[in-house]
Amino acid sequence: MLDGISAFSAKEMKKLAKPFELDYTKLKKDCFPHELHFQTTAELTPLEGVIGQDRAVKAFDFGLAVKMKGYNIYMAGPSGTGKTTYARSSTEKLAETEDVPYDWCYVYNFQNPRSPLALRFEAGMGKQFKEDMAELVQLFKTELQKAFRTDDYDAQKNTLLRSFDEKRDALMDEMSKMAAEYDFQVKTTNSGIFFMPVVEGKPVGEEDYDELSEEAKEIVEKNSQMVQEKAGTIMRELRDLDKESKRQMDQLDYKTGMFAIGHHVNVVQEKYQAYERVISYINDVQEDVLENIDQFFEDEEDGEEGLASLLPMLGKKPAEDVTLKYKVNLIVDHSKSKGAPVVVTFNPTYSNLVGEVEYDSEFGNLTTDFMKIKSGLFHKANGGYLIVQAQDILTTPQAWEVLRRVIKTKEIMMDSIREQMGAVVAPTLKPEPIPAKIKVIMIGSGYYYDVLNSYDEEFDKFFKIRADFDYEMPRTDENIQKIAQFIKRFVDREKSMEFDVSAVCAIVEYSSRTAERQDKLSTRFNHLAEILCEAVTWAKLEGAELVTAEHIKKTIYEKEQRMKLYEEKLDEMLEENVIMIDTEGAEIGQINGLAVLDMGSYAFGNPSRITATTYVGKSGIVNIEKEARMSGQTHDKGVQIITGFLGQTYAQNFPLSLSCRVCFEQNYNGIDGDSASSTELYCILSSLSELPIRQDLAVTGSVNQKGEIQAIGGVTHKIEGFFDLCKKRGLTGTQGVIIPVSNVKDLVLKEEVVEAVKEGVFHIYPISHIDEGIELLMGTPAGKKNKAGNFPANSVHGKVMKKLKAFDKRAQGQED
Repeated sequence: MLDGISAFSAKEMKKLAKPFELDYTKLKKDCFPHELHFQTTAELTPLEGVIGQDRAVKAFDFGLAVKMKGYNIYMAGPSGTGKTTYARSSTEKLAETEDVPYDWCYVYNFQNPRSPLALRFEAGMGKQFKEDMAELVQLFKTELQKAFRTDDYDAQKNTLLRSFDEKRDALMDEMSKMAAEYDFQVKTTNSGIFFMPVVEGKPVGEEDYDELSEEAKEIVEKNSQMVQEKAGTIMRELRDLDKESKRQMDQLDYKTGMFAIGHHVNVVQEKYQAYERVISYINDVQEDVLENIDQFFEDEEDGEEGLASLLPMLGKKPAEDVTLKYKVNLIVDHSKSKGAPVVVTFNPTYSNLVGEVEYDSEFGNLTTDFMKIKSGLFHKANGGYLIVQAQDILTTPQAWEVLRRVIKTKEIMMDSIREQMGAVVAPTLKPEPIPAKIKVIMIGSGYYYDVLNSYDEEFDKFFKIRADFDYEMPRTDENIQKIAQFIKRFVDREKSMEFDVSAVCAIVEYSSRTAERQDKLSTRFNHLAEILCEAVTWAKLEGAELVTAEHIKKTIYEKEQRMKLYEEKLDEMLEENVIMIDTEGAEIGQINGLAVLDMGSYAFGNPSRITATTYVGKSGIVNIEKEARMSGQTHDKGVQIITGFLGQTYAQNFPLSLSCRVCFEQNYNGIDGDSASSTELYCILSSLSELPIRQDLAVTGSVNQKGEIQAIGGVTHKIEGFFDLCKKRGLTGTQGVIIPVSNVKDLVLKEEVVEAVKEGVFHIYPISHIDEGIELLMGTPAGKKNKAGNFPANSVHGKVMKKLKAFDKRAQGQED
């Protein structure tokens, strides 16, 4: 008999029903090789598709089938469930059956050079158009130079020039005669025409003019006015003659140029007659060429290099490419594409999504042109599918804004990020927007979906399909077979050794343990893939030909060992009694609780001592963790539920005059969750009844106001945490854990715990009501309330009610 329990009479002890203890066969669900119909994965076919996600697959496939606006897809679920893999494979399979989208080109805009034109072509025609235009421009060079070097052109040009020269000479003779009448002489220089007075048959310069008499000067001035008046008319005629000469020369050049290139242009236009905008663009090119024919003639290089010859380090500015504006910038080329494009990105920066206009630095200045326009992911995915990660979109500046804009406007606008941020320091282009037809598939957790839905009121209009991926699936024969096929797919992809049937069984059991359910399997296939990779490595190191269950178990063990540093530090403190936990004996107002410490990729159970003190007062139950601001909201709720239970059970005829302090001893990191609410209640009842609690038992479970025990999380880790402590101190045969009966299906305990239960040296007690736990922990009947509302005097509830009545009387006496 344990210390503190010997005071109970044998008659009272006989009244206690034998507690129900779980059989070892209920502690995990084994997978046996004879249940599988193969010996190695070599006999299997690789898995196609995804496992255990019927709801998500149905929603996703429907989303792909809907081609209307707003039916983009958000794939929600935990990482590692195969969302990205399935999205890519399923989308690519559908895209192969769809039409290849258009090619897109940017060309020079002759009306507005700062806004390049976007031309659309059927798949493959964009590349052909680029080649045709390059060939056409080359023909322009050769044919124009050839046409303007013919004898016929020279003859027509010379005839025109001779005709205008004769007319000009006649007007100049007329001007000379008119000037001679007034004693002036006509002089022609590079700067123009001027008149020089003639006195006594000799021209008079500026110096000689000052020596003339006043009378002679007056005559010269008078004659000069007459000459200027009559010369004005002749000068106007000369200017009109020059204009007409230039007009007729330009007309001759245009006619000659058109004759040289017109039929070549017509050939290209006939090829693209189905594209109205292309025909218009080619016409603009032809007009610009004919208006700027001189640019196609190579200037003879100057014999002197000027400053560049004196300062060679300055270099020489490269000659400008006069044909640049006739080039074609092919930004989307589907000449080799089959089906619609599927683009997957993990770096959705603003520039990567919409493209950008690049710049060159020339002599300290930034320059750009339409040929420096680079396409983005939107352009590449246009007419198809874009797969992005929600986290990447939310953590990249401007990414969500530009994605939202493209979805809403259905246009791809290439605004510079500098312009978006108000930092334009260079000349910018405004390329013509391109119509967008893109189905966006965003992949992320449910949390990011809620964030976007809260942040953007139109989010549900843009993503009307949500495909939820579950973190678990039923443990059926079909799904077990698919896991085996998943392993086969891994073997084929990695070209690794095969797995035997025992290894597959070990993986299935590990999957159940990861899901923390006997009847479920985990869908976090990235975790399974990690185990497979490491198991193959261990098998290679041992020189094995097949991966077996032993390699899987070794992999799991080694993986846990790599992450157990913090757990081992806690274990050391428990062994050295730095953290005080009793695993034998009995104590009043003290109990062993269980918690789970989650380190992210690794979780383990950790026993914790909980104590309670009770005394007369009005403060009720005070959660010391809450007072120290170390308690979470759910834990605070659990404490309030305990108050409700005490009031419902004991305080129907008198008020509770109780002050109680509950504490998780040596807890310095905070606590949350209500899984210790039943544990705290046992501790309080022990303090009130002055009955000791067995310290060789640990307790977990949530309680409601009616005393019913509710399910909690992490039950497997909690049991193993207390078992490990008891094992290190030595198993006594009486130690065990009390858990909610509703958590039995969640037990996936490791083999050594199962063996200990099988041998009867460790025990697991599932309960459904607080009274069952009371009798297990205190060795005394809990007690049933009679019609008068009283409990048996020697029952736990009777002792508690007696103590609470005494507290109330003392409180009333103090008030009097």
